[in-house]
Amino acid sequence: MPERAFQQIDVFSQRPGDGNPLAVVLDAQGLSDADMQRFATWANLSETTYLLPPTEAGLAAGADYRVRIFSPGGELSFAGHPTLGSCHAWLKAGGSPRVPGSIVQECAGGLVRIEQSDGLLAFAAPPMQRSTPNPALLALVTGALGLRPQQVLAAQVLDNGPRWLALLLPSAELVLGLQPDHARLKDLGQDVGVVHVAPTASDTSRPGVTVRAFAAPMGNPEDPVTGSLNGSLAQWLIPEGLAPQRYLVAQGERLGRAGRVHIRQDELGQVWVGGQSVTCIQGTALL
Repeated sequence: MPERAFQQIDVFSQRPGDGNPLAVVLDAQGLSDADMQRFATWANLSETTYLLPPTEAGLAAGADYRVRIFSPGGELSFAGHPTLGSCHAWLKAGGSPRVPGSIVQECAGGLVRIEQSDGLLAFAAPPMQRSTPNPALLALVTGALGLRPQQVLAAQVLDNGPRWLALLLPSAELVLGLQPDHARLKDLGQDVGVVHVAPTASDTSRPGVTVRAFAAPMGNPEDPVTGSLNGSLAQWLIPEGLAPQRYLVAQGERLGRAGRVHIRQDELGQVWVGGQSVTCIQGTALL
């Protein structure tokens, strides 16, 4: 069984243990789908990624590398913290983008642009579809969170690969005080994101947006820090005037983490989701 270069990264953090961990196998050539799934299940993190050369089509489109993303329950077409963590690992292992400071990652969901600037990696949030939630489902989810209907300021279903029912709440204290019935959320089959935007959110020297992500249907009652959710939240909140064009998110506090997600919308309307990453474990894996 060959030894393969391996890293474990903490994403959306500059201090080990504050962010969201990711396992990265840096040379996955020759591994079958079953091999990848087996190791991801064993690693037992929310995601494990496998780096590969781009496909022929991806290479022609400008991809620097390809990533496959697995949760313990199956392969994902796209996910946020695996995107940034995989890019961090690829660069640390000596990867060199064709265009300095601009990396193109190929994944099952397509090509993802990643920018490197001022110690941060930031990915271009993929296209997102949103819709009004079914009132009956919204009522059931609100009840499972322990919320009264009048405490939900706005709600949308957001889908950029992962599909979230997103709820805007009136205070950070309410967001942080939630004690969801995770078993009920799992039965409902709905991942839920909750967010509060403070009036001071445009001051990016400190977090002005508080987020929690409940993903019991995916086997993860609460995700520490969630790039895909934060990207789709920004694509909803900024155009509606509910959040500024640049802000800093705090996520993970109830889990003893201190995740920080940097959000900005550029002059073309593209939302970028960024953060710092740190390598916690580096070595080899037998698989």
